[in-house]
Amino acid sequence: MKFLIHITCSPADPTRAALGFLVAKTALAEGHTVTLFLAGDAAVLLRDAELDKIEGLGTGKLREHYDALAKGGARFYVSGMSAKARGVADADIAGKPAEFAMPTKLVQLAADSDRLFTY
Repeated sequence: MKFLIHITCSPADPTRAALGFLVAKTALAEGHTVTLFLAGDAAVLLRDAELDKIEGLGTGKLREHYDALAKGGARFYVSGMSAKARGVADADIAGKPAEFAMPTKLVQLAADSDRLFTY
C-alpha cells in the first residue's frame, strides 16, 4: 500500500511531530511505500537542529525515525510556501531525500495514496 503522512505540527509539539515520523517508519518497516509531506509549522522539521533535538513523549527521537525513513527509501516533500515563510532554504534539505513542493503536489500524492494520516 501507499501511505501519505501529512504533518503540519511544529517543533513546539514534539510528541505529535515524532508520532508522524514514527507511524511513517512503522508503515515502511511493514513493507509499504511511504511519502511524507511537511507543511505549515512542520516545514522546519528537516533542519538538522530540529531533527537532533526533537523527542516525543513515548513517540521517540525524530532523528532516529528520520534516519530509518531515509535509509528505507521514504520520500519527503516540504511545502515551498511554508518553508519560505519560515526561512527554510535549500541548504536545510541538501543531501536528504526531500524537495520543496507546492499544494498541487500534496493533492496529487493524496489522490495516489491508499491511506492518508495527518499529524
